[in-house]
Amino acid sequence: MIKVRNLHKYYEDHHLFKGISLDVKKGEVVVLIGPSGSGKSTFLRCINGLETFQEGEIDVDNIALHSIPSKEDMEAIRQVRLKVGMVFQQFNLFPHMTVLENIVEAPVRVLGVARDKAVEDAISFLARINMANKADARTENLSGGQQQRVAIARALAMKPEAMLFDEPTASLDPEMVGEVLSVIKDLVNDGMTTLISTHEMGFAREVADRVVVFADGDIIETGPPDEIFANPKNERTKSFLSRILR
Repeated sequence: MIKVRNLHKYYEDHHLFKGISLDVKKGEVVVLIGPSGSGKSTFLRCINGLETFQEGEIDVDNIALHSIPSKEDMEAIRQVRLKVGMVFQQFNLFPHMTVLENIVEAPVRVLGVARDKAVEDAISFLARINMANKADARTENLSGGQQQRVAIARALAMKPEAMLFDEPTASLDPEMVGEVLSVIKDLVNDGMTTLISTHEMGFAREVADRVVVFADGDIIETGPPDEIFANPKNERTKSFLSRILR
């Protein structure tokens, strides 16, 4: 469903991606791991059209994103964002709106869904994340874990075909991490095509079909979770895992 070919990304004189490629099959769960600053978040943002890149091509369900966006590419980016939902480290909710309003807003304004139908769907999503009793709450009054679950429900309300999670638990207190990971587990168990950047290694091992290891803007190793965690081949992978699993 997602094809990345020969991706190059520069930040002024810093050459972050030096021609990386990756394929993600429909229904596959791919977990990105690696040191902070290795390019995982930037990679996800390139897939969703939030970051430009200088060389290569990204194809999302036969919609191509190119290195120098033209007027036609801006429409392609819009189409990609309709197909691919994204959940960030920061929750990015509208603080002046209720939980329900946050979830309903985009389907009504962007997809043209009738408001009654959007509300019905939103209530269903809230039940799925165990927050049906918070529909009328202001998001600013929620815990971090609750806000992140609302952010996931808001992304799902757009009926995406794939989801990108960029360190979804990075901004949470440790006791709130489990409730967010539980929601994501339910989602991947339903067969959603998913890319997740995370430092939660136990979670990565549990949910991934494939683990992709980033270091210094490069994919240094990829494979099934049991292979990556039990018998990594690359020395930088071994070094990273030895530090984070200590």
